[in-house]
Parts: sequence; structure tokens; C-alpha cells
Amino acid sequence: MRILLTNDDGINAPGLEVLEAIAAGLSDDIWICAPAEEQSGAGHSLTLTRPVRLRKHGERRFSVSGTPTDSVAMALKQVLPGPPDLVLSGVNRGANLGDDVTYSGTVSAAIEGALAGARAIALSQVYAREGMGDDVPFGAAREWGAKVIGPLLDAPLPKRTVINVNFPALPPEKVKGIRVVRQGFHDYSRATVVEGRDPRGYRYYWFGLEAIEHTLDHGTDLEAIDEGYVAVTPLQLDLTHHASLGALAERFGG
Repeated sequence: MRILLTNDDGINAPGLEVLEAIAAGLSDDIWICAPAEEQSGAGHSLTLTRPVRLRKHGERRFSVSGTPTDSVAMALKQVLPGPPDLVLSGVNRGANLGDDVTYSGTVSAAIEGALAGARAIALSQVYAREGMGDDVPFGAAREWGAKVIGPLLDAPLPKRTVINVNFPALPPEKVKGIRVVRQGFHDYSRATVVEGRDPRGYRYYWFGLEAIEHTLDHGTDLEAIDEGYVAVTPLQLDLTHHASLGALAERFGG
């Protein structure tokens, strides 16, 4: 089984090291192609206004001067000797829950793999943001990663389906199990933009990363994580709201 590993935190990210260890238990045909630098929040973006550079770090290890989507595209077109059977993206430093998946470079890299016909799984490690810095514990992902991926390898899934996995911010022995759940939603009305001034007196802005209100509806990824479970959510790439097709068609005489 040929496995492609990628992420949005960069080629040297600790979470990618964790993913390599998980993948090593599944296959010895492992390839890595990830952004040269962190690309969190890049979504499903392609680099179109400047050249993308590919750098080789080892026999099967490459970095790309672009986005997570660039990395998968370059791997498929320039790096791999043939199509991958499995694309694993992560392990992301931080959650990709609810509607955050639309921003996520981690999930988007998996989407690019799914669009190419591969089975694709995005993996993220939730953590308590306060005071963590680079010291994010990946113990839950390291211990539970293979337990989640194994049953997904031959699970019947429609084409263009991505599996989004989130590990709770708990020591591995305190994780209660695995739940298959739907995508939840956040309340972004409480998100903030933090203003500052540079040494020359010009304003700059950071998008705030403090806790956003969660809507903990029953059966969602947000609820599962809040209750100490690994959250597994199948995502479909068809964004059409099918229930609205008929009503909109009538507006245009259809």
C-alpha cells in the first residue's frame, strides 16, 4: 500500500513525525510531501501567481514552497512513481472541528487526495491553547491513530469522501473511545481581531484564536471531543444544497 503523508504545519512539524510513526505500522511504501513552512488556514488554495519550488530532503521526503494543496498536487504529478492508495494529512497542531474544516489546510490536503481518487484521511490533535506554545502533547493521536485508521482502510465510502479525525486534548489512557459523528458548528460572532502597532507606528491585525463558542448539538464532532472521544466525521465534497434546487429552478422558470 502506497501512502502519501502531508500536512499544513510544515515539513518539520512534530505532528508529521507522529503521522510517520503511525503510517510505518501500515506500510513500508511511505512518501512525504509537505509545505516548507506552516500554512495553517490556507484552505484549499493553489499557488497561481508565483512559481512553486520542490525540494528533496531524502529518498521519499520532499517539501514544497506553497500550500498544502500544492504539496499534494506536486506529489501526485512530480514525486510519486504512481498514484497513492492512501493520503494521510496531519497530525495537525490543533482542532479541525465543525465549520473550521472550510479554513483547514489539513482537511484541504486530504480533499486534494480524494479528488485524485485516493482514500483520504485528515487527522488533528486538539489541545488546550493556554500556555502551550510548541509544547502540544500528541499522545492521544500517537496512541489512537492506528486504531482509527485501521478500520477505515477498507470501509465502504463513496468517491470524493474525506474522513476528518480529531483527537481530544487528553492523555491517551483517558480517551473514552471513538465516535462517528456529524460536523458541528461554531458561533463565529464572538471571534475577534486583535489590533497592534509596528515600530513605525502602522497598525497591524491578528485574527484572534481564543476560544470560540461551540454549539454542542447531539451527535456532532464538537460534542464528541468535549466528552473525551475521538471524533470521526465523513465529509462529502459535493456542497450542493439539493433541497433548494427545485425552489430555485422555479424562480427561473425551470
